[in-house]
Amino acid sequence: MQFFLDTGDIDEITKASQWGLIDGVTTNPSLIAKTGRSQKDVITDICKIIDGPISAEVISTDKEGMIKEGAVLAEMHPNVVIKLPLTEAGISACKWFSTNDIKTNVTLCFSANQALLAAKNGATYISPFIGRLDDIGQDGMQLIHEIRAVYDNYGYPTEILAASIRHTMHVHQSALAGADVATMPYSVIKAMFNHPLTTSGLEKFLADHQKANK
Repeated sequence: MQFFLDTGDIDEITKASQWGLIDGVTTNPSLIAKTGRSQKDVITDICKIIDGPISAEVISTDKEGMIKEGAVLAEMHPNVVIKLPLTEAGISACKWFSTNDIKTNVTLCFSANQALLAAKNGATYISPFIGRLDDIGQDGMQLIHEIRAVYDNYGYPTEILAASIRHTMHVHQSALAGADVATMPYSVIKAMFNHPLTTSGLEKFLADHQKANK
């Protein structure tokens, strides 16, 4: 499974990159707004740190606007992936980008039918929002299972990017369900290192070492 960091915070990306675990980064308008900087500046800095897919989202809601914006973003760096909403305009724009060999990440996916539309138009990634489904009482992880089955049935190469991850169990469950990628906040990937038995075991080893070397 690939690990993407879901953030626009350059400090977080710099710290996480030192672990050697981060394969890419996803951003969105809300994450960019938190930085107080322009999308162009943030994406440029991320591309200097992470050598992998960097999702940059369009703001336009019409096909022509999405294509115009996305083409400019794609010119910034070969690793930039154009993030599109799962709307009629977004799926139509996805077809244009895929035809022109520009990678896409179709976002705000909440059903297997939507994921099927994205795959048919050549999306590089599909982003089902599992946490938001959980928030309204639906089973977000079931959606990952359903998309995996549909894509495997027909051999679609679109990669499943589990998004809206709230906690480490979401990562665990997404991996078991066959998601290709998990994109998560810095706090979640950092929490994956932790287990009380690891902590207590290390403390005991160190204490025993000190006793043996007095």
